[in-house]
Amino acid sequence: MKIILFSDIHANLPALKAFFEDIDKREYDAIYCLGDLVGYNIWPNEVIEEIRKRKIPTIAGNYDFGIGRKSDDCGCAYKTDEEKANGAISISLTNELVNDKSRAYLRTLPAHIKVEFQLNSDQLNLLLVHGSPRKINEYLFEDRVEKSMVRIMDQADADIMCFGHTHKPYHRIFNSNDNNTSRFRHAINLGSIGKPKDNDKRGSYVILEIDENASVLDKDSISVEFVKFDYDIETAAKAVEDSILPNSYAENLRNGF
Repeated sequence: MKIILFSDIHANLPALKAFFEDIDKREYDAIYCLGDLVGYNIWPNEVIEEIRKRKIPTIAGNYDFGIGRKSDDCGCAYKTDEEKANGAISISLTNELVNDKSRAYLRTLPAHIKVEFQLNSDQLNLLLVHGSPRKINEYLFEDRVEKSMVRIMDQADADIMCFGHTHKPYHRIFNSNDNNTSRFRHAINLGSIGKPKDNDKRGSYVILEIDENASVLDKDSISVEFVKFDYDIETAAKAVEDSILPNSYAENLRNGF
């Protein structure tokens, strides 16, 4: 089974359209969106409409959660006063742009999606979250201590955990002993469709492949492909510059940060 997973569009309609053009050339069996459809650009309603039109199962990101409740708090961890001020402009504009239909949709998005596979003698649990199973806006960066990651996944009963929020893609495999048997867990950050922060300005998504022989006992039986795609960055950046949004958001798109 090939599963396409993507996250963190952040109202970037040109990026989302390019993503759809890319996946429409591929064969896959399922698709999921891990949230943050809105914020930081001018097309929140259009992005939501595209997701709904394709009937893509979607969970709430922290930005979606805030906007769905018409909050002025997106649950974002801004580090400087300038970032906080810019963020306030973004969430204010997003609340202004989002229509009632879109807001109602965001408000009803689930927090997590869990998919249970029963293959061979194994049960294989795929957990889809935005930040972490514990908190919608928890950042699970690649340098997170292994012990902490394993504990989080164990408590959530997740063999494969996919998430976004940091906008920085990675795949880590953990080996934990279960009754003196090696058990492998996969933590997969999808990166971002519309607001990458890994110094690569292209959009990022994941193709997760689970075949009939996939097992928690075989670390190589789960395959993860990170796909990067080009999109019309200038259109997205110009839209920022022609709005009240901070121009730094446009430069971030151009630079992949």
